[in-house]
Amino acid sequence: MPVRAKNYQLSIIMHIISGFKLRPLGDEFILVGEGVEQVNFNKMITMNDTAAYLWQQVSDGSEFDAARLAQLLCSEYEVSESQALQDAGKTLQAWLKAGIIA
Repeated sequence: MPVRAKNYQLSIIMHIISGFKLRPLGDEFILVGEGVEQVNFNKMITMNDTAAYLWQQVSDGSEFDAARLAQLLCSEYEVSESQALQDAGKTLQAWLKAGIIA
């Protein structure tokens, strides 16, 4: 059964902004801006294994929402649908705030 986002903001379809590359750094990952699109991007974004997994799953240019991220979490980790949706929503909010998705 598909995970459904009850909050309107969580059901907005989003996509990754082009020009970012995920790179391993010790036990974490960093997201760096590369290319002309990200010439003014001066932030360092760190991600744990779970956030990096989600990023890798949607970095192909596909559109996604919190429900899609929650489905990915449920398929990869032993987590309830409600917890996965809550975690996916927090991840999306952090990514939006960082300016790496739209």
